[in-house]
Amino acid sequence: MPSKLKPALTGKKSKIKIKKGDKVVVIAGKSKGKEGRVLRVIADKGRVLVEGAQMIKKHVKPNPQQNIAGGILEQEATIHISNVMLLDSEGKKTRAGFQVGTDGKKTRIARSNGVTIAEKAAK
Repeated sequence: MPSKLKPALTGKKSKIKIKKGDKVVVIAGKSKGKEGRVLRVIADKGRVLVEGAQMIKKHVKPNPQQNIAGGILEQEATIHISNVMLLDSEGKKTRAGFQVGTDGKKTRIARSNGVTIAEKAAK
């Protein structure tokens, strides 16, 4: 079965610098200007799910076996990664970069002010 991707994109791995839990702002689209946390990152499609942004209405049929009431639900839809931008510790838009420390550990930094971006706590 032939690949659905263009030949130039097959085998190419994209470098996504936005992670789950990061605070981002939407810079394009109908939710432009909204800020929220990243709920999910879909790396192979290059999309993210941002809390409170790109709200859509989903029609749901009732299912009494699973105790689901029918109706119209409002939920977030995915946004392309190029339409969101990371927020630094001061709340300004920034790009993310990487810095290798003396111990060889790679950490993410905000390009606007050089401050390390906090990683989420280990479970």
